[in-house]
Amino acid sequence: MADTTFGPKGWTPERLGSLAAKTYVITGANAGAGFQAARTFLSKRAKVVMLNRSADKSTAAVKELKTEFGANADVSFVRMDLSDLTSVRAAAEEVIKTIPQIDALICNAAIAQVPTQKLTVDGFESQLGTNHYGHFMLCGMLFDRIEASKGRIVVVASLGYNLGIKTIQFDDMNWDKNYSANPVYSQSKLAQMMFAYELQDRLEGTGKGVQVYVCHPGASATSLISTSGGVLTRMAWWLMSKTPLVQTAEKGAYPEIMCATEDGLEQRALYGPTGLMQTGGPVGKGTLNPHAYDKTVMAKLWNVSEEATGFSWAF
Repeated sequence: MADTTFGPKGWTPERLGSLAAKTYVITGANAGAGFQAARTFLSKRAKVVMLNRSADKSTAAVKELKTEFGANADVSFVRMDLSDLTSVRAAAEEVIKTIPQIDALICNAAIAQVPTQKLTVDGFESQLGTNHYGHFMLCGMLFDRIEASKGRIVVVASLGYNLGIKTIQFDDMNWDKNYSANPVYSQSKLAQMMFAYELQDRLEGTGKGVQVYVCHPGASATSLISTSGGVLTRMAWWLMSKTPLVQTAEKGAYPEIMCATEDGLEQRALYGPTGLMQTGGPVGKGTLNPHAYDKTVMAKLWNVSEEATGFSWAF
């Protein structure tokens, strides 16, 4: 049943008032939905800090945003490669040193449909290493700063969590035996969701005022597949992006903006488009399938993630 909380048009940025004095940190914000989220926050006078891999693309994005919103627009970037835990650690330390307040950390960056198995510098399968382990450590390192402003962690997931094996392949996390682009991407997004829901559980009763939300952009015309997918995937996506099933990157950003700003949202939920197959349409609370918060798997994944990253969360 469609969520009617926000009326027939669903949640839109028209609901936002001034965000002056708020600070939003966004991973992967120099293109696609992350860039559009940055635009919206800046249009409401917030401060935006981008955590991006490419310094060149980030410099260009900052320039474009200052052209649109004026030279005084408070937007900057810190270079961070999510696939490299040393880079994640350095970026987090830089943020702690230079950004006094974080109202929301939006885990937006991702790689997808990597055609053949690649390993990160730390030896992890690239999609799991980038999408899950990198964000796991980043959120942990920035947690105290987020908590200080009773802020939020927003995990941008994907409907892909419903595809593939619907659990975590603990006996072969790098998929050495059965690597296949789509199931492994699905696995990485499921891992991100499980991290978020397990974090909610671990925060319960601690009195720490951090809220954790999970959303997905639906099918949005971003550069995600065109930058990391194989040739056939890229061609199929290009064709699909010309159909009404695929919405703009701007609309794809609505769920993450909503989860970073809207009061009264449920934490154990999945927010995103609620139209046909949840690929587009009005933004609200969508369907969340229980395999995404299977307690035994979530708890085990947390322990495996701490061990893999060498980072232990301290509550």
